[in-house]
Amino acid sequence: MSRKIRPYLFYDTTTSVCSQCLHPAEAKIVFKDGKVYMDKWCGAHGAERVLVSDDVEYYRLCREVFVKHPEMPQQFNTKMEYGCPYDCGLCPDHMQHSCLSVVEITDNCNLNCPVCYAESGTHRERHKPLEEVLRMLDAVVANEGEADVMQLSGGEPTLHPQFWEIMEAAKARPIRHVMVNTNGIVLAQDKAFVRRLASYAPGVEVYLQFDSLRAEVHRQLRGADLRRIRQQALENLNEAGLSTTLVVTLKKGLNDDEIGSIIDFALAQPCVRGVTLQPIQDAGRVENYDPRVHRLTVSEIRRKVAEQSNLFTLQDVVPVPCNPDTLAMAYAIKTPERTVPLTRYLDPQTLVEGSGNTIVFERDETLRSTVKDQVFKLFSTNHSPESQANCLSELMCCLPLVSAPSELKYDNVFRVLIVQFMDAYSLDVRALKKSCIHFAQPDGKLVPFESFNLLYRDSRRLEAIRSSIAGQFAQRLPGRVILAR
Repeated sequence: MSRKIRPYLFYDTTTSVCSQCLHPAEAKIVFKDGKVYMDKWCGAHGAERVLVSDDVEYYRLCREVFVKHPEMPQQFNTKMEYGCPYDCGLCPDHMQHSCLSVVEITDNCNLNCPVCYAESGTHRERHKPLEEVLRMLDAVVANEGEADVMQLSGGEPTLHPQFWEIMEAAKARPIRHVMVNTNGIVLAQDKAFVRRLASYAPGVEVYLQFDSLRAEVHRQLRGADLRRIRQQALENLNEAGLSTTLVVTLKKGLNDDEIGSIIDFALAQPCVRGVTLQPIQDAGRVENYDPRVHRLTVSEIRRKVAEQSNLFTLQDVVPVPCNPDTLAMAYAIKTPERTVPLTRYLDPQTLVEGSGNTIVFERDETLRSTVKDQVFKLFSTNHSPESQANCLSELMCCLPLVSAPSELKYDNVFRVLIVQFMDAYSLDVRALKKSCIHFAQPDGKLVPFESFNLLYRDSRRLEAIRSSIAGQFAQRLPGRVILAR
């Protein structure tokens, strides 16, 4: 007797949230026509299918090969009561410390971008009081001990009237590297500001909004043509020699054809250490965005990097082990003569899989283990340009028969990082538990980026969902009590 078969391969189960009510939703991962989908089901709103990867082989690589032991924070800040993602802060079930801690110091901005997960703008005038900012900095240190990277964000952080006091407070704490997330307007208009910021080097970096080389893209994403502003900001940053990362907000069909051009442009800027490609997260203020049409997955962006870049191939862009579902990275080493991807020196996948066919020609298992540890250490998000250079130097020392610069410095490092922040459509609790980018809060909590923008910016909505979940618990488990927060 022949049996009917389902038109897909069933791979795994997980938990998500319903994109309409944000309540927990059962989900399964399925492979169909070479793509990976998450099939969700909500008792109130029915079934929903979401594309999570357009490359089955790459998805399995993330799930089965590029996996590392979870690294814990110094402390946990919340109890497990309602389940993920409703206990964030971090709860004991979270599987990754803060590689990058974000401290939002203002709601105010000098732009009213059509795309802004924080919904900041000129109409929001509140700057966080210094005392509140200091509590957030202390929360970062309490959780991390010595924090690797802390990002000042907003709104537009350079508008805060006590910006320099905040910088001094950050530098006075055990925070290795401060990143300033900015749209570049102040940096373009005030050279003295750039010079003063550069005085904090090497422990400071500019995270510069840089979405396109075309005017129409700027207008759609930022509401104005900012090309001249971006160029002037980069001229000032180059003059000051201040390490900079260009941050590209990607929208499918709008600017995803510019990835290669932006990488080439970045390589020509002396101050730029890399490019971060960040597809739109459907959270906050998102105009003219349909997640069914404009969504970009990590695997798709990875392929576009390879197709459009003159530098990187598909094999050069590998999953980041701390959260491989949402992060991918490619490294290159820059010298005056040329720029060479790191994977010309070693094959991270082969090394991690443990095959004998690697650039490590010796069969010394201790050496192999050392190199594997260095690869995982390098392919992490908790790096400043300086620590990237140090990691590269340490890795190169482990590799025999490799020709590389004898003294790698931060201006020898160039990386492309793909950062996908999940939203209500694509949220996978397994990946959320590995989130390593966290928002610091004045009450001492550190909340993962995805769940913060999805649930925690709107406390009333979160409490309504928690109350509903508590009611369901009460019906099923009458003896269980959840105390009001």
